[in-house]
Amino acid sequence: MYEHHFGLSQDPFSIAPDPRYLFMSERHREALAHLLYGVAGPHGAGSGTGGGFVLLTGDIGTGKTTICRCFMEQIPAGCHVAYIFNPKLTVTELLQSVCEEFHITAAAATASGAPTVKDYIDALNSFLLKSHAAGESSVLIIDEAQNLSADVLEQLRLLTNLETSERKLLQIVLIGQPELRTLLARPEMEQLAQRVIARFHLDALTEAESAQYIEHRLSVAGFTGPLPFDRSAIQRIHRLTRGVPRRINLLCGRALLGAWANGLFRVNRPVVDKAAVEVFGLDAGQARGVGKRPVSYALGGLALLAGAVVAGFLLVNPAQKELAPSLASSAPAPQAGASSPEPEKPPALRPAEELDTLVAQFPADINTAWRALAPAWKLPASDGDPCLAASAQQLQCYRTSNLSVPLLRQLDRPGILTLHTGNGPPVHAILVGLDDQTATLQDAAGLHTVRLVSLGRLWRGEFATYWRPPPGYTPGLQGDSAVPVIRQLASQLAVLEGAPVPLAYASPPLLDTFLRARVRAFQRAQGLEADGQPGPLTFMQIDSATNANAPHLQTQPPSLR
Repeated sequence: MYEHHFGLSQDPFSIAPDPRYLFMSERHREALAHLLYGVAGPHGAGSGTGGGFVLLTGDIGTGKTTICRCFMEQIPAGCHVAYIFNPKLTVTELLQSVCEEFHITAAAATASGAPTVKDYIDALNSFLLKSHAAGESSVLIIDEAQNLSADVLEQLRLLTNLETSERKLLQIVLIGQPELRTLLARPEMEQLAQRVIARFHLDALTEAESAQYIEHRLSVAGFTGPLPFDRSAIQRIHRLTRGVPRRINLLCGRALLGAWANGLFRVNRPVVDKAAVEVFGLDAGQARGVGKRPVSYALGGLALLAGAVVAGFLLVNPAQKELAPSLASSAPAPQAGASSPEPEKPPALRPAEELDTLVAQFPADINTAWRALAPAWKLPASDGDPCLAASAQQLQCYRTSNLSVPLLRQLDRPGILTLHTGNGPPVHAILVGLDDQTATLQDAAGLHTVRLVSLGRLWRGEFATYWRPPPGYTPGLQGDSAVPVIRQLASQLAVLEGAPVPLAYASPPLLDTFLRARVRAFQRAQGLEADGQPGPLTFMQIDSATNANAPHLQTQPPSLR
């Protein structure tokens, strides 16, 4: 509905648990790592952790089910999965559902022809033994596990008794709301609780993570311009949603709808407050700036589909004015009887320059741009091949053709933007700063602030920068030379995940299933292609996150520094 207005390819704030939109905060990465560890274990795919229960809890809307879907996509080959999403079952119904998920047929052993509990368990045990003999593992995932009854939980505990002399045959993952922790803390659940080998509680997002979450979902949905929420709107969204992703989705979607209906291209705090009235039913005291009568941002109805939606949104009660349908301003009209709020006075910024008038100053020779970028990496001046000179300082030149503004912001390092000016040859500008609305470019004459909208007309995603590969790095990380790189990668990810850094390895570390899962989690959090294969962009992002000495983009226009 509002997608075309904001240049989106799809709805970025759907509440469906789509793994593509999974935003991996530090806590989400750790939660996914716990689940993957429960399946892959410390020794790679299929090794398991010795059976038992893995527990993931979190409040409603914090992303448990989405993490579960992502987890299921990353389960290694050779692992059978049974997924139960409706646990309000009897013991017999549960066992029947588990067998159906594993594609097991239980023998009809009774006179009535209906399998008994014993029939299901015998069939399941036979399946698990055959899978184990074939070098395969099996995992049972139960979502909304807080709804399990006590007798069903006891039966699940008994299922973990299915074992060989070497290992347990079934890993069980319980995912549920905080009540699940309370349930397992009961004295009668002591035996089951002792079999929980890993547990993690998923908290809500911090304010900074809420902003990153919103930007991430917009980026996945194809948004490439400046974030369509101003800073006060982001802060208000976090406060009203308490950092719960599902509530953020509901509020952001409704706020974008309200902005579209009023011809606005940027959401401010009053728009958020009005949307909150509709989404959460808040009153004026809870959502300041909202009138006594809520504005209707209805999502359905034939009137919307018939094209009368805009007129319907813009019809106002004379006693209570809603947002003014102006493309030039995102500030709402004052309500009748209320004093007009003091407009926010922006800081005195140097006026943004027109990029079209600057392109003639930028070099067409990429090597000239490389040399101009070199001082940011403290490289000595060189008249020869700049990339060859960089290699002598353990740096490499990197070029790509498919970056976006959000990814530039995530990458957070100076670089070269290739600009296309029509029929003439492309030119190269040095990017040294980036904020919500503008980019700061550098040439021989100094710094220039340009609007991101104008930059988007000339920039097609081509970006180049220096990067420092880990010692011994080769594409693919194959062979003995890759061992130090993999060791460094695992240690850096541990730091970012808040996990203990191994002091030593009993054997050379491998880029195995578990480490690839951690790499994929990091890549998703950074907006990169989550292929589990660490390449230059992945190492750059890790370096930016862990190396305080790496050069970073400026985040304020020149006149504010």
